[in-house]
Amino acid sequence: MKLLETPLRIQPKNSWIWNEEEIMSRHTPVMVNEVIAYLKLSPGKVIVDCTLGEGGHSEGILRKITPGGYLIGIDQDDDALSIARLRLSHFETSFKLVQANFQDLQQILLESKIDKVDGIVFDLGISMLQLSSPERGFSFRLDGPLNMRMDKRGQITAFDLINNLSEEEIANLIYAFGQERYSRRIARSIVRERAKNSIASTHQLAKIILTVMPRHQRYRKIHPATRTFMALRIAVNRELEALQRGLSQAIDMLAPGGRICVISFHSLEDRIVKNEFKTQAKNGVLEILTKKPLVPSQKQIKNNSKSRSAKLRVAEKR
Repeated sequence: MKLLETPLRIQPKNSWIWNEEEIMSRHTPVMVNEVIAYLKLSPGKVIVDCTLGEGGHSEGILRKITPGGYLIGIDQDDDALSIARLRLSHFETSFKLVQANFQDLQQILLESKIDKVDGIVFDLGISMLQLSSPERGFSFRLDGPLNMRMDKRGQITAFDLINNLSEEEIANLIYAFGQERYSRRIARSIVRERAKNSIASTHQLAKIILTVMPRHQRYRKIHPATRTFMALRIAVNRELEALQRGLSQAIDMLAPGGRICVISFHSLEDRIVKNEFKTQAKNGVLEILTKKPLVPSQKQIKNNSKSRSAKLRVAEKR
């Protein structure tokens, strides 16, 4: 975990980083107006953005809590943190950015000498910044190494999982985290192909998946490799474990009346959030403010197709 103090790093190989105007225009935060409304923001409040990304939610939040407010932004991805620092630079001393996993939230706040906060935001899943960078290996549409680490300092990559796990372990992983009905067929083909040569690229893996799918599955709206790639990403980054720990710590660190907003993008994440909120409500810790999760409007989906599967749940600390 480290405090990000370095300026934006301009890297020619990453054509998506050029100037501030381009950064602002390309990034559309999901359900930002709903999040800002539910947080009940006002000057002087202390807010944590646990998934800072390119800073879209945080920028909107800082506009509402300054002067006098303070924001802690957390992200594992140093590229995202660099972009966010540029985006938020006009707020000067009203924020701090930390490169870390949000499962370390309590430690981050204690090191920042913050006992309680007024609001916490989680915007889960993968960002367009990561998907659009071939070298990060998240997308089956762009050829790159089988990486998938959100934190580039991580030890395990998707390459390691695909080339070292047993057939049964790969099948179980794809089924559990990707809810892929053809997981065993995919795992069998992966093991057969890696016996010839290591599976090293995203296109190589996507082709293996495509060739073993039934014909009627190959031309659907959702690419046949989608669930497998999602499962590998979740496993590499241990996302579900981190979410469970991060949620628990976030609720502990909220001040009475403070609110927590969580945007999830698939059923496994949403189930964890739903169950944690229900348990904490039953124990008298939280009041659930969204009996059913909020979803984006058709206008939002049209402007940002990534938001189509988003679900927002909100709760308040008693």
